[in-house]
Amino acid sequence: MSATDGMRADWASKDFYAVLGVKKDATADEIKKAYRKLARENHPDSNPGDAAKHDKFKSVAEAYDVVGDAEKRAKYDQMRELYRSGGFAGGSYGEAGGTGFDINDFLRDRGAGGGGGFGEMFGDIFGNRGTRTRAQERPRKGADVETTATIGFTDAIQGVTVSLRLTSDAPCPDCNGTGGKPGTRPHVCPECEGAGYVVASVGGAFSMNETCPACGGRQLVYDEPCPTCHGNGRGLSARTIQARIPAGVKSGQKIRVKGKGAVGENGGPHGDLFVVVKVSGHRLFGRKDDNLTIDVPVSFAEAALGAEITVPTLGGSPVTLKIPAGTPNGRTFRVRGKGATRKDGTLGDLLATVQVQVPATLEPAAREAIEAYRTATARIPLRANLFES
Repeated sequence: MSATDGMRADWASKDFYAVLGVKKDATADEIKKAYRKLARENHPDSNPGDAAKHDKFKSVAEAYDVVGDAEKRAKYDQMRELYRSGGFAGGSYGEAGGTGFDINDFLRDRGAGGGGGFGEMFGDIFGNRGTRTRAQERPRKGADVETTATIGFTDAIQGVTVSLRLTSDAPCPDCNGTGGKPGTRPHVCPECEGAGYVVASVGGAFSMNETCPACGGRQLVYDEPCPTCHGNGRGLSARTIQARIPAGVKSGQKIRVKGKGAVGENGGPHGDLFVVVKVSGHRLFGRKDDNLTIDVPVSFAEAALGAEITVPTLGGSPVTLKIPAGTPNGRTFRVRGKGATRKDGTLGDLLATVQVQVPATLEPAAREAIEAYRTATARIPLRANLFES
């Protein structure tokens, strides 16, 4: 029988009803009443420095955790029945009778065949204490890491690969996360007796389990802590990675880079890296959703008479834009497929808004022409509708 199975047999040998001072057929109310009475009498806050009372309080809390729960109580009663019948004596149950029933097989947890064993059936009665060590040793994914990257406007539209310098939490490189001085050996934590947790009061007669402050849940402690991490088992890891920022990213958008976060524990996978992108501005172009915007200056003559003008695009060849005669100031023209990349891979548009320019100074010939235009259009009542009732 393994150490874990022996521990379960030890639990099965405990009489939780006797601990609470009730009969096996006691009602739920009787059990609760007995627990509250004993918890008040033996509570650590009421008995400072009394180790016996403290131990009694733990025993009472352990007993009530099992028989105070209807489902756990039923399973516990089944376990006790097996114990009384000799099922925990070791070896093969019923050897004298030649049944060939191996209690070790019955105690064994779920194996390669996928069948549920005794540990699966009754492990939840005791908060899975018997499997706590194994559960903690399972690989655990590392923590996710978040950083910020500032990129140019053009890079945001076209996509870019950036170098990021990251500093993240990782197992101490000297002690490999154990927290002990290299070359020393650990021993079972005396505070929690290897459970990894302690029973803490939450007020009144109630208590709960919390991570052991002495071993941090590791269940083992070292007499000499690691001089590098001072016993906490963690350190800082600095590294440079390359992250691809996709085309069309927006300012404030968060990009996930899988597997580039903190190092996992016990051989677990790395966490993920989340890059918050900040996009700097551009001297010509702006952005509206997946479209790019640009203000295009045109003269009065071009707006009034019509013209074909050349407009730049971002990262591509200029395009020719036809301005119809009589185009008003502020009119926007759409150039298809010259915007930002959408999520589906298609491209947005370029929105070109004309801005009619008024010259600050005029050459004599230009002034004469405009004065002639003013004379020719003097009879057009531009502001007549402002005074209509």
